[in-house]
Order: sequence, then C-alpha cells, then structure tokens
Amino acid sequence: MKALRFIGRFVLDNWGLLLLLALWELWIAVENLNSIVMPHSWSAVADIVTAPNAYLANLGRTAMIAGLGLLIGVTVGTLIAVASWLSRLANGFLSVAALIFSSVPVIAFIPILGRVMGYETRTVLVIVAIICFFPSFVFTVSGLRALPPGGADLLSVLGGSQFTVLRHMALPSALPNWMTALRLAAPTAILAAMAAEFLMGTPGLGSMVHDSMNAFESARAIGASILAATLSLLCFGLATRAETAVRARWT
Repeated sequence: MKALRFIGRFVLDNWGLLLLLALWELWIAVENLNSIVMPHSWSAVADIVTAPNAYLANLGRTAMIAGLGLLIGVTVGTLIAVASWLSRLANGFLSVAALIFSSVPVIAFIPILGRVMGYETRTVLVIVAIICFFPSFVFTVSGLRALPPGGADLLSVLGGSQFTVLRHMALPSALPNWMTALRLAAPTAILAAMAAEFLMGTPGLGSMVHDSMNAFESARAIGASILAATLSLLCFGLATRAETAVRARWT
C-alpha cells in the first residue's frame, strides 16, 4: 500500500514531466527516428549513470561560472540601482543605459565579447553577469521606490539624511523585490553560461553538448542538457524558497 501511495503521489506531482517523456518516446516511435537524430530518454539517463566522470567536471565548471556570474551581476545591478535612487542625475543616465543594454539580445553579445575579450572562461563569466544584471537592477529600483507613504518625509522631519532613509526604509523595502530578481536570475545564469560555452567552445556543459553533437553522440548531448535543466530547476527551487521566507517575514 505504501509503495502504491508513493507511486500515485509521484505521478500526481510529476505528471507534466512524465507526459513530456511519453510524448518524446511516442514521437520517436511514430517517426521511426534514428538514435543519432533523437535518442530515447532512457538512453540519455543511462549514459549519465554509466559515465558520470564525463559529466561531473563540466557540470561543476558550468555551475561555478554561473554562480560567480550571478553574484557579480546581482551585486553590480544592486549597486547601480542604489546609485540611481540616490541621484536623479544618475537615474536619468543609468536607467536609459540599462534599458538600451538589456534590449540587445544576449546572443548578439557573445560573438562581440568573444572577439574583444577572447574566447575564454572569463568572457563566459562576463556574459552571465550581464544577463543577471538587468533583473536585479529593475527589481531593486522598483523596491527602493516603494517606500511606505510618508515614511521618507517623517525621517526627513526628524533630521534623517538620505542615507538614513536608504538604510532604514528603502533597502528593507527593496529586499522582497531583490529576492524576486534572484529567483528569476538564478536559473537564467545556468542557461546563459551554457549558451556561451556552446558558442565559444569553453569547457562546460555547453561545449559538451556542442562536441557531442559533432561526434553524433546524441545521448550524451541530451544527457548534458538534462543536467543543465536539473541544475536550473534546483536553483529556481532554492531561490523560490528563500524568497518565500523573506516575504513571510517582511509582510
């Protein structure tokens, strides 16, 4: 009975994923696709299980670059958002510059930065930081401006400076929004790192997909993609839990 309950709950909780896998296998059967074109889902999982060493180093490198790029992007975005809040002159320039910068598709940045900085890991790091910068900037600015009605005026009357308002009201007000930015940027950082690795050939899951496709090892390419998706979902889940905890305390 316990086993049946566990299976039933697993199916209910993961029916979307199971449906996707079933459609995957149905597509292969109906179209009679060759394994080089589209491998079975189980063959990709089997490759991960039987050859973990082929994945672990690339997985670790992609996770490290994505995490560091996320940290840099969020930090820079937050600092620029604070500077924009403190100065109207800075806000006029920084907001427009950030909007223009973010409107350019990321795929266009990769070859440009690759030629300028070289096809190296540091370039991948810069690309991830750029991707993570915009949501942190936008959400932090929005939170900094969402002060309690009359709160800033009250602190000014009591002799508080703009930095006092920033410290005691604006930053606490912006924290829930900042956590939302982190939730959105965390999984995106993994995908950005993987895309940059794929296009520039630097070590990581992205280059693993590229090399596996060129070698007609479709199962390994799918396996690397599965690991990247799993890592993205894990980051999203952890960031969501952190955001929920912060909002529960701040509201």
